[in-house]
Amino acid sequence: MLTGLTIVFLGGDARQLEVIGKCAELDAAVKLAGFDQLKPLPHGVSGEKLTEDLMSEADVLILPVLSCSDTGVVSTSFSEEKPVLKEELIAALPKHALIYTGVAKPYLLKLCEKYGIKVIQVLDRDDVAIYNSIPTAEGALMLAIQNTDITIHGSTCAVLGMGRTGFTMARTLQGIGAKVKMGVRRKEQFARAEELGWNPFLTQDLANEASGVDLIFNTIPNMIITAQVLSKLSPKAVIIDLASAPGGTDFRFAEKRGIKAILAPGLPGIVAPRTAGIIMANCICQSLEEELTTRGDER
Repeated sequence: MLTGLTIVFLGGDARQLEVIGKCAELDAAVKLAGFDQLKPLPHGVSGEKLTEDLMSEADVLILPVLSCSDTGVVSTSFSEEKPVLKEELIAALPKHALIYTGVAKPYLLKLCEKYGIKVIQVLDRDDVAIYNSIPTAEGALMLAIQNTDITIHGSTCAVLGMGRTGFTMARTLQGIGAKVKMGVRRKEQFARAEELGWNPFLTQDLANEASGVDLIFNTIPNMIITAQVLSKLSPKAVIIDLASAPGGTDFRFAEKRGIKAILAPGLPGIVAPRTAGIIMANCICQSLEEELTTRGDER
């Protein structure tokens, strides 16, 4: 239970609704800023103006998945006006306050370090990343179906990166009958990919492996699908880049060659916002209960 905690939500999208509901269900006092178009408000939840007084009441501040911009602007789907997380608002937070977000931008981290506020980035957690890999893979598969004129079954698909998203992506493709090639960086990953029935290769050899590939699913956030690689691909090939912006593809050269390349980060919040919200809600509430237990033990 979160009884006695005041939790302030600042901006966000449909995913936040699940987190708001879960926090209210666990008996926290929930206050929303940047949600003036959300009607009706969930039961027991109040809408507020973004002020220093509101921040001073917060035991927990929950921000959108991408926290805020480099100037403090917070994205919200529920207000025409974009709230701005100014320095004086961070300064107004109690010293014991916690801030939750998916990924914290340098602007936020710098201010929180200055004022001694702890930031918890939930997308750093393995469990959240693994759960999120499921809607990511489903969304990537949807994009592949929409942007090809062949079946995924029987196609040759290259997945770049055998991390949490890449692993789920490869299993999903394999499950519907695709021929999966897995680009890895380490020998142990090579062995595991081979054991799973994928055709592994080292990412440094991608240019030599590109010929004959129908679809590439990239999860590596560095420039990996270079002009050299693109020159070996069929013009009918499709690239779905799942890495965080700006991705790992030379999009300019892909366009020049007539290769369809789609940058598609953040798919969980786009294709399955409710599921993504439930994942976030469970993670944040579990983390809060752990933080409260730890602080109680320290006393």
